[in-house]
Amino acid sequence: MPKTAQASLFDDALNPAPAAPLAEAHEPRPDPAVVGVKAPASGYSAKDIEVLEGLEPVRKRPGMYIGGTDERALHHLFAEVLDNAMDEAVGGFAKVIEVTLAADGTLTVRDDGRGIPVDPHPKHPGKSALEVIMTVLHSGGKFSGKAYETSGGLHGVGVSVVNALSEHVEVTSWKDGFVWRQAFARGKPLGQIEKLEPTKRKGTAVAFRPDEQIFGEGCAFKPARLYRMARSKAYLFGGVEIRWKCDPSRIHDQTPAEAVFRFPNGLADFLAERVKDIETVTPEPFAGRYERPGDPHKVEWAVAWTPAGFGEADGFMQSYCNTVPTPEGGTHEAGLRAALTRGLKAYGELVGEKRAGLITAEDVVAQAGCMVSVFIRNPEFQGQTKERLSSSEAQRLVENALRDPFDHWLTGQPKAAGALLQFVIERAEERLKRRKEKEVARASATRKLRLPGKLADCSGQATDGTEIFLVEGDSAGGSAKQARDRRTQAILPLRGKILNVASAGADKLVANKELADLLLALGVQAGSKFKEEDLRYERVVIMTDADVDGAHIASLLITFFYRTMPELIRSGRLYLALPPLYRISHGSKVVYAKDDEHREQLLATEFKGKKPDISRFKGLGEMMPAQLKETTMDPKTRTLARVTLPRAEEAVEDLVETLMGRKPELRFRFIQENAEFAAADLDV
Repeated sequence: MPKTAQASLFDDALNPAPAAPLAEAHEPRPDPAVVGVKAPASGYSAKDIEVLEGLEPVRKRPGMYIGGTDERALHHLFAEVLDNAMDEAVGGFAKVIEVTLAADGTLTVRDDGRGIPVDPHPKHPGKSALEVIMTVLHSGGKFSGKAYETSGGLHGVGVSVVNALSEHVEVTSWKDGFVWRQAFARGKPLGQIEKLEPTKRKGTAVAFRPDEQIFGEGCAFKPARLYRMARSKAYLFGGVEIRWKCDPSRIHDQTPAEAVFRFPNGLADFLAERVKDIETVTPEPFAGRYERPGDPHKVEWAVAWTPAGFGEADGFMQSYCNTVPTPEGGTHEAGLRAALTRGLKAYGELVGEKRAGLITAEDVVAQAGCMVSVFIRNPEFQGQTKERLSSSEAQRLVENALRDPFDHWLTGQPKAAGALLQFVIERAEERLKRRKEKEVARASATRKLRLPGKLADCSGQATDGTEIFLVEGDSAGGSAKQARDRRTQAILPLRGKILNVASAGADKLVANKELADLLLALGVQAGSKFKEEDLRYERVVIMTDADVDGAHIASLLITFFYRTMPELIRSGRLYLALPPLYRISHGSKVVYAKDDEHREQLLATEFKGKKPDISRFKGLGEMMPAQLKETTMDPKTRTLARVTLPRAEEAVEDLVETLMGRKPELRFRFIQENAEFAAADLDV
């Protein structure tokens, strides 16, 4: 598979900056509203530079910190506060966490841990540590590892973000023999911290209510969702008890008003609940825990296989790092898959089952319910919302933790292990059979279809691993045909800008030969007749010039795919190629630059003090086939950007209608509202 970067629909196509650097395309672009960008020269001076202080950046751009302002983002506030309480429990300082949703919508999370420090902060005279934690980004006790061996909060922004995006917050700390309290409104203190009555208790309580200015009028926490989140947290650490309480007036379903969650067996209890009424391949799931005295690293896992599937899905994978859910997976999931796959293959060799060599990780987890939880120091996530774990040590940790226990589990119950091995081998044989059927179907379709004459098709018969490049014009098509891998890469040149399907009628779409050839090459039909299994290629790659015209063509193609076959995007099959804009050479050294800024950076570093030759590619057609292959088409050296849809897809439809629809006044208004974010040196 190629290296890929996630590109939400229109992100790259409608912002016509040249392609990202070949090794850095995964890095997010800075938000121009926060860091400042160039604007038209007239009337632009230092006084126009806005500097956001304190928690202002959070309120200005909440999506950078919690991923948006939808219902999922709203409940992420609860996750941030609950994570802090769980960190106290995992560290051995708290045993009970109380979650209470009041009648007015205020949510309170309380623990019996050490309490937030209240003494004056040495770097912020006149402020307590509590106020600093609540009002200063990147402040907290989890950076050095001295206060917490492992923790879910890492960046020091979680609770301060909650404070910034809440209408009202009240923090109570039972610390140093007294009750301490401070209130905040939209991130700003309503007064100094108050020292109240003496107490022998310890702990922290954070009460907050989300801000309608951020999340919209009528925004409110959903009891059912809070209940599930609290319950799942209790499964992740057997030493904690979570008490749930909700005012009955806020409940409009079967969610209980009160409950106590305590699961000493952790994930094993969680999985047992999921499979209690489902037939499983083995009598007992494979579950266990790795922890050693003095070692902060821990792993817990639970896996069960079923021929019946889990509801709407054949299998599922749920993973966590330091009690934080990682719905996008990551290295800990990769470690689990690797350990299970190697273990089953080794057991197959041990019992003389030659077909075990067919097994892949896909076969092992295809119809399995898998859960894995890791605790590690200083984990690395992709994004503040921590949806994907990227720490390489997590994969090694999980593999090593599961290797011996899985071997012992298999050899200790030969009958169950044999049944599991045969079950997984059957999945492998089914996979190979489906692949063979696809190869036959593709070969048949290729013979039957009257493919477009300008299509340079793949020479291979299999669909797996193939890709079609949609290129701009015959010149670029000629270079691409010479640069491609004929076995797996197809080239379809397009004649200029295709039809804008967002503003054209259905009759024009049907009559358009360019789009008809595209559908024919892909092997699919548009609209309700689209079937993903009919696709003749695994990936569709839009490859246009790194300029405004190229970006426009890319946006037209993305609009076409979104309007006629959105499942192509949802299944992750649509990509953007990222060609460079400059070639910089000096002697035998050649480097490619994505844009003007990257060019200047390379001149100041790689070629400092030298006078290199700089050539600007006016289009893909000007690139030598070898250059095009190296920078843009070779899976070993290129970077692709995957086109994705955000969770709130209704917003995409509005955006498509605004930017690509029939009403020019909508586009004009959009330009007026967003002109300040456009760079003055756009390549126009």
